[in-house]
Amino acid sequence: MGAAYGVSPEPMSRDSRSTLGRIPLIVVAGPTASGKSALAVGIAESVGGAVINADSMQVYRELKILTARPRQADFDRAPHHLYGFRALNDPCSAAVWRALAVAAITEVWAAGQVPIFCGGTGFYIRALLEGIAPIPEISNVVRAASRELHGSLGGVAFRARLAQRDPVMAARLADGDGQRLVRAFEVIEATGRSLAEWQADDLESTSNFDALTIVLMPERPPLYAACDARFHEMMRRGALAEASAVAALDLDPTLPGMKALGLPELLSYLHDEISMETAIELAQRATRRYAKRQRTWFRHQIIPNLSYYTQFSKSMEGKIFPKIRQFLLTHSS
Repeated sequence: MGAAYGVSPEPMSRDSRSTLGRIPLIVVAGPTASGKSALAVGIAESVGGAVINADSMQVYRELKILTARPRQADFDRAPHHLYGFRALNDPCSAAVWRALAVAAITEVWAAGQVPIFCGGTGFYIRALLEGIAPIPEISNVVRAASRELHGSLGGVAFRARLAQRDPVMAARLADGDGQRLVRAFEVIEATGRSLAEWQADDLESTSNFDALTIVLMPERPPLYAACDARFHEMMRRGALAEASAVAALDLDPTLPGMKALGLPELLSYLHDEISMETAIELAQRATRRYAKRQRTWFRHQIIPNLSYYTQFSKSMEGKIFPKIRQFLLTHSS
């Protein structure tokens, strides 16, 4: 397919890959179930690229099915990076991910491949494209202590404790927003500065790349139908067994990965709190709501080079690939 669009799938030589001194990369973004992964691997095949994960849940190795991680057939078609490399009990922040992503760009480009980011985590994508506040890495000891304190106090009391140290962040966050409350607390605990102060600093940007951003934005009815159908497919593939394996780990429920779509509902079923029918219904509803939030975020927070208001299908390749070819040609000698 690469030859059909005039983009060679063979690796480019180091001396002839860019006349601008900046690495060209492609970003494929959009809500869950929009077809991002299929598009990204198709692009990778056609241009000799490698797919790099930009989904905050697909980093966790224990969540292969529930996070819709690309399957082995996709890995066989093109190289993939930053998928399933981290344990659930080792949270991955946007800052950590961005550092790894920048390193992956360098590695992929040095191998003569085009970096292709794929994911629906808007904050990760914005961190990649625009930079991120240079917050020092928080030690595992502080992170674990903060999560433990939240677990023992509960959301209301924990937020009150945060307000004593960081009234600005406490005022911004709700009692039920455990993940962000813990993040704000651990930052003030470890650095002595409010997360708000860090975020107000100049963004740390080490980017030496130019990005072509493609956003898939299907209309809500077909997107919601795809979300529902995909969860049934996940169940068929073994999502319940995956959730059972996670339950056996007895992890802190406030860990970011424990909020993966469908996991809380299946854990509730495994704990005999709800029926299977209810678990599936609630998981599908949570997925639809998340997709709606993603659509809103991408509509207001990202200015794409290319937007498509439908789910990806192979018939779209004839529209998309020539534009990718044109973009890559501007970076070749």
